[in-house]
Amino acid sequence: MNKPGQLAIVVPCYNEEEMLPITSEALRASLDDLQSKGKITSDSFVLFVDDGSKDKTWELIAAEHEKYPERIYGLKLAGNVGHQFALTAGLLTAMECSDVTISIDADLQDDIHVFDEMLDKYADGCDIVYGVRNSRKKDTFFKRSTAQSFYKMMNSMGVKTVYNHADFRLMSKRALKAFSEYSERNLFLRGIVPLIGFKSDCVYYERLERVAGKSKYPLKKMLSLAWEGVTSFSIKPISFITFLGVMIVILCFLALIYVLVSYFFLEVNPGWASTFLSIWFIGGVQLISIGLIGQYIGKIYVEVKQRPRYHIETFLSAKKEDENV
Repeated sequence: MNKPGQLAIVVPCYNEEEMLPITSEALRASLDDLQSKGKITSDSFVLFVDDGSKDKTWELIAAEHEKYPERIYGLKLAGNVGHQFALTAGLLTAMECSDVTISIDADLQDDIHVFDEMLDKYADGCDIVYGVRNSRKKDTFFKRSTAQSFYKMMNSMGVKTVYNHADFRLMSKRALKAFSEYSERNLFLRGIVPLIGFKSDCVYYERLERVAGKSKYPLKKMLSLAWEGVTSFSIKPISFITFLGVMIVILCFLALIYVLVSYFFLEVNPGWASTFLSIWFIGGVQLISIGLIGQYIGKIYVEVKQRPRYHIETFLSAKKEDENV
């Protein structure tokens, strides 16, 4: 059993000037409600993480902190490092000054009303509680089918993920300390968090519509994240190359039989187009294979350099108004 503690709601932001005032008001109201129910302590707060925004996101965060210094904290990163790194920065910073965290995107499409249920499961002893969409009816057919295919593919490759879960989750201080030991640069949090292994559960919710601003996760970024997840957690794509090579050898052997039969029993013209097609096919497979292996080598290259994942420029908290790190 876990006692009510200090809650930190971690919100990564990138160019969210239109959405941020709405998000801040909604999350402050949620904290007040949870506090009145005795589920969190009075020193709970929202931590907005500015991931190198180009608009007025940081100015708005600083203004919100000035108005509500006990409720709104701000973390400004030195540059744009991407959603996964920004979220990690927020979680690890919140770990030092809270008992439990909930991560949620700034668009509030994840339902904040399930915070109650998340904290109930935390009180029952869960260290990790996943927010899971109960349906994808509001998604386009393309997005729904590609998302479902992604989760099925990840599971088939042995990567432990939670179906229809993004980065909306509760984590206890103990879980965050365990997460802090994962120092890899190729981050895919949806795959890392389930590896921690502490007691976990799920809450289900209906995903909402964005009320302001535009999505910061277009198709290109979604595909990049999916590729990051596959190559960071599984070597099966490389194993597939071996399988593909064996299949090509078998096909070439069958083609050889066909060529010999055609040569002795059929009239054929020298220099079949199929010869060129075979060469092109094998060449294409080789280039794809080399490129795939190169992706893994590139990831090794990034990891061995051990460069910092992010730099914190400013941290605004209740204790320190402006801490430059």
